[in-house]
Amino acid sequence: HGAEGILNFIVDTVRKAGPNPCPPTILGVGIGGTADKAMVTAKKAIARPIGEHNPNPKYAQMEKEALERINQLGIGPAGLGGTTTSLAVNIDYLPTHIAGMPVAVNVCCHATRHAFGEI
Repeated sequence: HGAEGILNFIVDTVRKAGPNPCPPTILGVGIGGTADKAMVTAKKAIARPIGEHNPNPKYAQMEKEALERINQLGIGPAGLGGTTTSLAVNIDYLPTHIAGMPVAVNVCCHATRHAFGEI
């Protein structure tokens, strides 16, 4: 329940996905609003640069805690084991009524990560 329940849901989502999303992943998490708004918020959260945390200290701490727990799962790169199952957990939130707290987790697989270089 509460923050602990949200953290458990995030970690369980990654555990259940296992190697299927081709880790290491980036997670976008949307908390609050309505269910559809939570999913859109989760999708937008994925786009936040790695290393940039939620400006709200409460949610920044949740991001850190979720990432630590996920990397302790031992799924590792490509599901071959190891300590890097996820590169980032980005959490964003919306106002909501506590009785209907929607949480959406969007998992970014390797196919959507990219970099550019110029020679």
